[in-house]
Amino acid sequence: MEFEWISVALGDAVWIVLAFAMGLLAKLVGLPPLVGFLATGFVLNYLGTTSGEMLQKLADLGITLLLFTVGLKLNPKILIRPQVWSVTILHSAIVIALFSAAIFAMALLGVSLFAGLDFKIALLLAFALSFSSTVFVVKSLEEKGEMKSLHGRIAVGILVMQDLAAVVFLAASTGKLPSLWALLLFLLIPLRPLFHYLLQRTGHGELLILYGMVLALGGAELFELGGVKGDLGALIMGVLISTHPKSTEIAKSMLGFKDLFLVGFFLSIGMLGKLSAEALIIGLLLAPFILLKSALFFILMTRFKLRARTSLLATINLTNYSEFGLIVVAIAVTNGWVDAQWLVIIAIALSLSFVIASPLSSLDDKIYSRYRKLWMKFQRKQRLPDDTLLDTLGATIAVFGMGRVGTGAYDRMRELHGDTVVGIDFDAERIKKHQQLGRNALHGDPSDADFWDKIERDHSIELVMLALPNLEANLDALGQLRVISYTGRVAATARFPDEVKILQQTGATAVFNIYTEAGTGFADHVEAQNPI
Repeated sequence: MEFEWISVALGDAVWIVLAFAMGLLAKLVGLPPLVGFLATGFVLNYLGTTSGEMLQKLADLGITLLLFTVGLKLNPKILIRPQVWSVTILHSAIVIALFSAAIFAMALLGVSLFAGLDFKIALLLAFALSFSSTVFVVKSLEEKGEMKSLHGRIAVGILVMQDLAAVVFLAASTGKLPSLWALLLFLLIPLRPLFHYLLQRTGHGELLILYGMVLALGGAELFELGGVKGDLGALIMGVLISTHPKSTEIAKSMLGFKDLFLVGFFLSIGMLGKLSAEALIIGLLLAPFILLKSALFFILMTRFKLRARTSLLATINLTNYSEFGLIVVAIAVTNGWVDAQWLVIIAIALSLSFVIASPLSSLDDKIYSRYRKLWMKFQRKQRLPDDTLLDTLGATIAVFGMGRVGTGAYDRMRELHGDTVVGIDFDAERIKKHQQLGRNALHGDPSDADFWDKIERDHSIELVMLALPNLEANLDALGQLRVISYTGRVAATARFPDEVKILQQTGATAVFNIYTEAGTGFADHVEAQNPI
């Protein structure tokens, strides 16, 4: 290794150590680590440190892989729902109109950094502030295991619509049209069976991860060659293989790489420009306006027949500013349209919006439950087919989470107890497949206070089995069971020893560690089939 690369590596190592320390501190005080990463960027910026080469490459890779994984989990059908495209268009139009009017009014009054801004620039800044963060929302939904829930799919659909608008702006801002070679990108659609075939042949190891990298980075490079934003290429490649059975596996395999690279992105946000008192004050004043964006999202979603709970949870996820807003303003700065301080202002507002949104996101079910009467005032009487309260039809055993573990539990309990068992999951496509196989499976959300309220009134469930994707999802369901003073048995799954104790303390009467207990189950199975 040449000396200059050793120097670069050592410099970036200092940032990584500091990012770890501040990320850990944020976690200890109840905030997500990404808030600590953002703070690290601002500290380094204040100390006069600039973004290193390794850090910038990590940031670029993080965004590319993020959009690829979003594509893997995106059902194109969700984009054609009025609850997605209509809400996105109306929300963007209203927010841009309100924000641009306010910014232009400040310019007319000659306020500090607003002075000299014309109405076109006011529109551009309002456009930048109208987005919500794809990075934050996807990470939040993944951590809670809610990517496939209705409110998660609605939120991601809105984000994709916003991202497409940002990509159009990025292409238009260069003053260049995509090259004629871009038409060849449509050939990727008929090549979809080939991508699926290769995915099937990659197995389950390192080759699967490498293939994911090839699709994400290769797709981005192909789109760049065609004069189209490369990140859109990563998103499209994800969508092209999203229907393959192994799409979930490849997303999980690449999760660690994506999270690592995104650390670079969050660090780089705070290192975009020099902090000043004026920029800090304006950034602070912009932060509360995310609540205005949220209120508008909630009102629009309920007008389009979504339940109050679905609307609120999707809204809380979207309560933030976006990294795409930074990209839009960065282009404006590069073209000399606005002062470079506006990049710092948007970065501060973005960071503060994450600080505000983080506790709201972690408490979303509690916020709905506590103020349910208020939220229900906005709910319309008409219901969408996939957003209604489910009926357990007199079942006495309910299995929540119909993945591999939940399905195995359901099948075994049905053998023992017959048709009194019901399986529940918030992934509509998964439930449809189970129903086609003859299972008594229903679409629903175990953290839904409305569902448990109905259970409390018409209760026949004696055993609840929680096979949900992570600890937080299990804890949310246990919290709802406590609210209705459920007295039946509750069994839950855990993946780590420390989770077992937490679940037992929270109310689970039995906890099954799916990793440590798997060996015991395997041995019992062998002994039952072929006793020594």
